[in-house]
Order: sequence, then structure tokens, then C-alpha cells
Amino acid sequence: MEALETFKNIADPNPALSHRFGVFFFAGGFIPNPIDFRFQRVSGLSADIQTETINEGGQNLHAHRLPGRINYNNLVLERGYSTSVIPSPLGIEFNVAFSRFKFQPSNVLVTLFEEVGGIIDTPVPIASWLFMKAYPVKWSVSDFDAQANSVVIDTLEMAYTRIQTISI
Repeated sequence: MEALETFKNIADPNPALSHRFGVFFFAGGFIPNPIDFRFQRVSGLSADIQTETINEGGQNLHAHRLPGRINYNNLVLERGYSTSVIPSPLGIEFNVAFSRFKFQPSNVLVTLFEEVGGIIDTPVPIASWLFMKAYPVKWSVSDFDAQANSVVIDTLEMAYTRIQTISI
């Protein structure tokens, strides 16, 4: 009976919700950025392994598919456009990359939090992904539309060397 209770605690039947997360930037890989952590949306958390097809002479029923390199999609971050007088470190990094073509790769940690109710609503991390040596590759601002009453969205896209899932 005790083993069954332990299994129930390990195999949570409730999937994680995607609306509670944080994005943490570490300049030079170590120094945390205290300003840029609130984003509306994060996408591009994916990787795939390229395969090479080898045809064997005389074998017409199948071909051998061998693993090759790992391909990573870009990390895409979306947030409301800030009109703050004080520029954010991430904004400065993107500005330097696109105006001077100088890059300072940083590590980016995306953390998914579990919702915890109670008197003190403290976020509890349940999963994390570390994007290593991330650098800016694309920046855009949403369209302006006089007929819409919507928030201007700042979209920041970063390439990275590799992704590491961190078990919590």
C-alpha cells in the first residue's frame, strides 16, 4: 500500500500549466540580470536530431537511418514593449548586436513554476531549461494599428549553442 502511495506522488496525473514561468539571463554565464525576467510568451524550446540515410547495396526493403547532428530552434521571447527611461541590459545587448555587430553570449534559464496556494504564494520550480551561449539573431516590434487597442509586443529571438534540461 505504501508503494502505491509513493507511485501516486511520483506519477502526477495533472500536467503542468504553462502560464507561470520565469526567464533568467546570466551575463557572462554567471551574473544574473535583475531586470529582464518578465515575458508574455516563450517559444522555441525544441531540438531534433538530423538523420542521414544510407542505402545498402542489394537491400531494397529498407534504408539505414543514422543519427547526425542535433538541430536547435531559436529561443523566442515576447513581452510588452517598455518605454522606460532606463534601458534594460537585454535591450542594450540587442542594440549592440544590431548596431555594432558585437555579441556577448549569455546563458538563459527558463523555469516553469508550479502554482502553490496559501498565505504566501511562493513559486516552486518544477522544470527548467538552460540555453547555453545565447545571442541575439532577430528583433521585432508588433504592428501598430489605429483600430486596435492592444499592447505593443517586443519580440526577441536568440540562437544558442545547446539546451540542457535541468531536473528539479
